[in-house]
Amino acid sequence: MRNLWFLILLQLCLFGGTTVKIASYNVENLFDLNYDGTEYSEYIPNTIWKWNAKTYRKKLQNISRVIAEINPDIIALTEIESDTSLKALQKMLSQKGVYFKYRAIADRKKTSVKSAILSKYPLISKEILVSQNRSFRNILEAKVTIEGKSLYIFVNHWKSKSGPESKRLVYAKSLKKRLAQLPRNSDYVLAGDFNADYEEHKRFVKIRKHNDTLGITGINHILETIDKNGELYTKKTLRKEGNYNLWMELGESKRWTHIFRGKKEALDHLIISPSLADDTTSRYVQGSFKSYAPAYLFKKKNLYRWQRSRTRPTHHTGLGYSDHLPIFAEFYIE
Repeated sequence: MRNLWFLILLQLCLFGGTTVKIASYNVENLFDLNYDGTEYSEYIPNTIWKWNAKTYRKKLQNISRVIAEINPDIIALTEIESDTSLKALQKMLSQKGVYFKYRAIADRKKTSVKSAILSKYPLISKEILVSQNRSFRNILEAKVTIEGKSLYIFVNHWKSKSGPESKRLVYAKSLKKRLAQLPRNSDYVLAGDFNADYEEHKRFVKIRKHNDTLGITGINHILETIDKNGELYTKKTLRKEGNYNLWMELGESKRWTHIFRGKKEALDHLIISPSLADDTTSRYVQGSFKSYAPAYLFKKKNLYRWQRSRTRPTHHTGLGYSDHLPIFAEFYIE
C-alpha cells in the first residue's frame, strides 16, 4: 500500500493531476422546516412529531459529522427534501471546516425526497426524467470540472423493494440512454441508493413480488455490470461497454450498507465507467473504495439510524444518524 501511494504522489509531482475523493450517502430524510404539502406526515414541521428547529439542527449536526469525517471532495446525497435543507447542510459543514462551494439538487418534480450533490469543484447540473409519474424521482446529473477535465456523476435513488424490479428497470433504462449520449470514453460515476444489491440478479429471482421481469435486473443487466456468464465484472474481465461495480474491490463480508430484518445488503453503489477502471489516464485509485463504519454509527448489531421515541405520542428524539452507511472512493484525475 505504501508503494502504491508513493507512485501516486510521484505522478502528481511529475505530471500534474489530482486525487479526488467521491462519496455517496443516503442521509435518511433530511427535511427542512417549510410546509410544502409533500412531506411525510412525521416531517410536517411543528406537530406532535416534534420535527422542529431543535431536531432539525440536531439532524444537520449528526449528518455533517459523518460527512466531515470522510471529508470528500464530492458527495452524492439521497433523501434530501429541498435546496433549503441542502443549503443548511452545506452551511453546517462549513462550520466544521469542510467547504463545498457548489451544490445541486434534482428538484423539478415535487417528490418528498430528492437526489443532490455537494462539490468542491465547479459543476453544471441537469435532471434525467425517469417517468412523468410523480412517484419516480429524477436522476441528478452533474458534470464536474477537475483539472480542466469533465467527470460526470449521476446521483440515483431508485424505487424501493416494496415494489417489483420492473419499477427499477425504468430508472436503469433512462440512465443507460443518457450514458449512450455522452462523448466517447467519458469518465463517469454512477452513485446513490439503487435499492438493489450488487448481485441482485442472483438474489431476487426467487422472490415473486420482485421478479416480474423474467430474471432481468436494472443494476446488473441494463447497466451491464455482469458478463455473459452472469458474473460481476472484475477489472480484468471488464469490456469497453461494461461498467465496474466497486463493491468487487472488497471481500464479500464487507459488501453492505444497509440492514433489513437482520440481513445485510448493499443498496448503495459507486459504479464506474470502463475508462476509470483502466489504469492509463484518469482512474480509480486501487484499494481506496470503502464503506465508512465507525462505532458510533451502530447501536448493538444494527445501524444507529435516526431515532423515534418508543413512547407515545411517537416523536423525533434528535438521536441517531441514518439507516445507511456512506461509501467512498478516490480517483486520480489528469
